[in-house]
Amino acid sequence: MRKTNAYIGAAINRLEDARFLTGRGQYVGDIARAGLLHAVILRSPVAHGIIRGVRTDAALELPGLRAILTAADIGTRVPRIPMRQEPMPELVLCEQPVIAEAKVRYVGEPVAIIIADNADLAEDAASHIDLDIEVLPPVMSSRGDVLLFDDIAGNIAATMQAVRGDAEAAFNAHSGYTRRERFQMHRHTAVMMEGRGLLAEWDANASHMTLYGAAKVPFPNRRILARFLGLPESGVALIENDVGGGFGARGEFYPEDFLVPFAARALGAPVRWIEDRRENLLATNHAREAECTLEIACAPDGTIIALRGEAIADIGAYVRTVGATPPRNIISVLSGPYRIPHIGLSVSLALTNKTPAGTYRGPGRAEADFFRERLFDIVAGELGIDPVEFRRRNLITRAEHPYRLATVLRPKILSETDSGDYTETLDRCLAEFDWTGKKTLDGKIKDGRHHGIAIGCYFEGGASGPRENARLRIETDGTVSVFVGSSAVGQGLETVFAQIAADAMEVPLAQIRGVFHGSTDLLHEGFGAYSSRSTVMGGSAIIAAANALREKIRVHGHSGDLEASGTFESSKRTYSYGAHAAHVAVDAETGHIALIDYVAVEDVGRIVNPATLHGQTLGAIVQGLGGALMEHLVYDGNGQLLTTTLADYLMPTACDFPHIEVFALENHPNPHNPLGAKGAGEGGIIPVAGVIANAVASALRAFDVQPNALPLSPPKIFRLIREAETRLSKRNS
Repeated sequence: MRKTNAYIGAAINRLEDARFLTGRGQYVGDIARAGLLHAVILRSPVAHGIIRGVRTDAALELPGLRAILTAADIGTRVPRIPMRQEPMPELVLCEQPVIAEAKVRYVGEPVAIIIADNADLAEDAASHIDLDIEVLPPVMSSRGDVLLFDDIAGNIAATMQAVRGDAEAAFNAHSGYTRRERFQMHRHTAVMMEGRGLLAEWDANASHMTLYGAAKVPFPNRRILARFLGLPESGVALIENDVGGGFGARGEFYPEDFLVPFAARALGAPVRWIEDRRENLLATNHAREAECTLEIACAPDGTIIALRGEAIADIGAYVRTVGATPPRNIISVLSGPYRIPHIGLSVSLALTNKTPAGTYRGPGRAEADFFRERLFDIVAGELGIDPVEFRRRNLITRAEHPYRLATVLRPKILSETDSGDYTETLDRCLAEFDWTGKKTLDGKIKDGRHHGIAIGCYFEGGASGPRENARLRIETDGTVSVFVGSSAVGQGLETVFAQIAADAMEVPLAQIRGVFHGSTDLLHEGFGAYSSRSTVMGGSAIIAAANALREKIRVHGHSGDLEASGTFESSKRTYSYGAHAAHVAVDAETGHIALIDYVAVEDVGRIVNPATLHGQTLGAIVQGLGGALMEHLVYDGNGQLLTTTLADYLMPTACDFPHIEVFALENHPNPHNPLGAKGAGEGGIIPVAGVIANAVASALRAFDVQPNALPLSPPKIFRLIREAETRLSKRNS
């Protein structure tokens, strides 16, 4: 593609921000409809139990109450939400029904939907519904005799494996250094600024359902909803509105995505549901909770020979649309950007009476990086090798690309790296961080605090296929309208796509009339925004459409059909990569961890907009820091979620992490797409937990503290230090 205008590469201010900053964004809550009714979801107050009755008589007598719908009103068979990714036959057994029938399996599971003239009346009615639930013992870990589903033994829904070479043979033949360690990542979630929301509108005359509030994957969700409603796909439209963040959790098919349109059709009136913060923390996909036991075999010089291990991922009470994706990612990318000839990994999907899990920015990758990078620092220390040198010796070299990763056996997934120089970003990060200068303070006490530094390397798999579509149209005033199957979830999609379209059409940026995205009425097919795919897949589809439109103009001149479509297909994932370094100071008396400096360097192949990329990376790092140090979804022994407000679920603020620097490179373009771009929406979060944990371990090496379980909150650090002091005291006595 020629760079006539060279908008690609320019740090253009986000075009969508003007409407947000002037209050002209349109969220689901902004849509006005005559006769609009409001829905509230009655959710199970217990984690595990048999439903004996749902008595609604008292609630139905309240003024303004329009309807209360339960499983009995849905039909002879309550629909179950299918998996969107990694479908396996055995997982059908634990798919989630759109509303509880016979049994509840987590606190927050929908039991009824109440529709009233306003949300307050619906809330009042919910409090008048009498739920008769026979409480069963809750399952809060993968261990126990109580079963969530009769046909799923041991509450293990499935087990996946990933292999490269022959790890067992390599370990059997190895007589040198090995190390085995267990790590835990805690449960937390994507807390979007704006909770989920839906507005459903039924046109009885046309037998057509319109659902506003779609995001991420509208086209797959339309297929599910149409089937559940008994309609053809043409009878359902999912419309994408502005949203306050997504981060992987928003936009998957949830029970409410059926219940709200079902209610609208049943009542013949538009119905809106808006999630409050408690519901957001209770009902939107949770993420991250996993534990892993890893064993590594190394030569005396630190060269890695083999890696094997077993992981358990807590997927909650049901497998949701992408519930198997994070576990699969754990084992498929656990080796990271390192040369490991022999790999043997497994992950079990454990069912518990907790909110079902799904994807959250860097799903499975963030967990895998924490496990691996934490292990690497332990190994380097025991071998007496500098942690930087240990990584450098094992990084995949530029000449080794494409490098085949471990193969996931079932469902079978093959992947390999694309291009890059992993030592280049490591060296740049060391220089920008001033590693040599800061090393003098590592493990030392200054101003009463223990200081530590650490560095880690990572890559980010992006650009999921199989394809994406776009359509370009020249309007009568000469402007160009761009229609794409990708979705906008806050990542600056409209700006980036306008830059790509302007360059592809060789027109001024101001001549791009608008970028219209996501909604199912714009194109015949779309795939959405997930797995850092939008720029690569959607941007390349825009180029294909622009090329088709330019050719049409060249051949036919200014004909009446000034529009063309384009498709970009690819089964090759992209791999952006980089290194992060952190300097922390730990107060041993309180357990508080202060972030002194944080530096990130990444190579993303080709940068379309440096400003939006910087914002994406910076925001992802802060999310990673929040997850590593603060955020935690905590349950009690009865399956009650204790962190259902932002007073209990701690989130980072602008004051918490002021010293973060991000450097983006584009030295090694991707060879498989016309932009040369690599997905970069998730890389910022992936290495954070491992880097922070290793920096804390380095700071507290005098205590021999091993932070192998997250989060590293002040109480946990305080406890680790006290336990370490007790061990040292016993050893010296």
